[in-house]
Amino acid sequence: MKIKILSTAIAALLIATVFFAGCTKDNNKVTLEPQLATAQVLQVKSDSATVVGFIIAAGDGFTEKGICYNTEAAPTIANSKTIYTGAANTATFNVKLGGLTYATKYYARAYATNASGTIYGDEYSFTTLPVKPTVTTAVITEITGKTATGGGNVTITGGADVTKRGVCFGKVAHPTVADFTTSDGTGAGAFVSSLKDLQGLTKYFVRAYATNSVGTSYGNEVEFTTLVSIRNWNVPGNYVAASYPGSILKDWDPANSPQVQSLEATPDKLEGFIYMAGSANEWKFASQPNWNGPNYGADAVAGKLSTDPNAGNFTSPAGYYKINADAAALTYTAVATVWGVIGDATPNAWNDETPALTYSPALRTWNGGVHLTVGEFKFRANHSWDYNYGSTTKDANLTAGGDNIKLTVAGDYAITLDLSHPNAYTYSANTWGIIGAAVPVTGWDSDHKLTWDATNKVFTITLALTAGEYKFRANTAWDLALGGTLDALSTTGANLSVAAAGTYKITLDPWALKATAALSKK
Repeated sequence: MKIKILSTAIAALLIATVFFAGCTKDNNKVTLEPQLATAQVLQVKSDSATVVGFIIAAGDGFTEKGICYNTEAAPTIANSKTIYTGAANTATFNVKLGGLTYATKYYARAYATNASGTIYGDEYSFTTLPVKPTVTTAVITEITGKTATGGGNVTITGGADVTKRGVCFGKVAHPTVADFTTSDGTGAGAFVSSLKDLQGLTKYFVRAYATNSVGTSYGNEVEFTTLVSIRNWNVPGNYVAASYPGSILKDWDPANSPQVQSLEATPDKLEGFIYMAGSANEWKFASQPNWNGPNYGADAVAGKLSTDPNAGNFTSPAGYYKINADAAALTYTAVATVWGVIGDATPNAWNDETPALTYSPALRTWNGGVHLTVGEFKFRANHSWDYNYGSTTKDANLTAGGDNIKLTVAGDYAITLDLSHPNAYTYSANTWGIIGAAVPVTGWDSDHKLTWDATNKVFTITLALTAGEYKFRANTAWDLALGGTLDALSTTGANLSVAAAGTYKITLDPWALKATAALSKK
């Protein structure tokens, strides 16, 4: 058997020269030696390709012809092959190779077999196209009224870089990237998606998606239903600008007004604390950050809400109001409150709250200094247990009727009560001292405690200092310390300094973040 492998040539030239290059003469008889070429590769797809073969000279005739192929060079019919089944007498034959793997390089050669054996054409290589990625959708967890957590897993990239992945979701089945989507990285592997701004009590459909150069594919569909969402009502009125100085809040602008809010567990019960500075304050409830409604004004029945567009405004004198509204019963209350501390750690023990706190419109908090002993205390208003807060979580967070707050160190405390965020009320209680190299003997090792000056509403100490540096420190620890400049203290400020030795009277306002240090005249 004689095998020749030829390079592709122009068909016309091959035919013209075949009788010279491919002929032998035996006893005055011309015999054609079999010759074959692989002409080209056409129509390459992700799972198929068409390869063209060309018979230059059939010799004594072929019993079979076709294309053999493999993922390694120099394929033979011992590898994979596809037999040409068309007309036997054609010189050019096209063979479609099917069942190929995407994004894979293949090598192909035409072949032809006769009685003497098999010959091969020259070798061509091609790479199949990539396909869309394969992605699965994760189960939805951490469902609330407005948020949920989902995700997915890109298990196969499809032979091309995954440039975007996430989840798409909507209220209609089979969501696509034309709906709401998240964007959660690139490439293969698992990912987590945060679904936000959802509507309460609403069924959502979710599919993971992944995109490469071929296109976007989707995972299996999952569904979930949100819980009851939190309600937010705005409280616009003529009191806003004067009551919230230095803020973006405006009169009669629902989008820029204080709010009352519900909890997911009690979606119809809204509450919040709102300060009204004027002597005659008018206001309404707006359920949206605009006047599109429903809006609620004063009903003819006291304590009832009216949805009548012509309903009058609520009117209230100056005060710091605890406002409650019931969206189902359409009722409300607005009670002016004055806050203090109560408990066996306070001056009045459990008999009545100590009125140690003053409301600051600029800070939107109740602040004050008071001497507390070792024991327990709570915040209470209006001499009534109807209005009291403690800390069940044993941290800075307050809950209505919560556990007593325990103190293990006696001292003069700076108290802050923050009721400015509906249903997210907090407090702080800190003693303050001075520490540093400017303090003789103790230096940076221990604090000298400041005491509360109830007349001037500052913490103060008179202390002999040397030239050097110092800071204000809370609770004899470095968790909270103030430095920088005396008229603009901050938690990130540098050490304060004393230029000359002497006895100094030092004051600290931990709420306004201001201090003074003056040589004592004594």
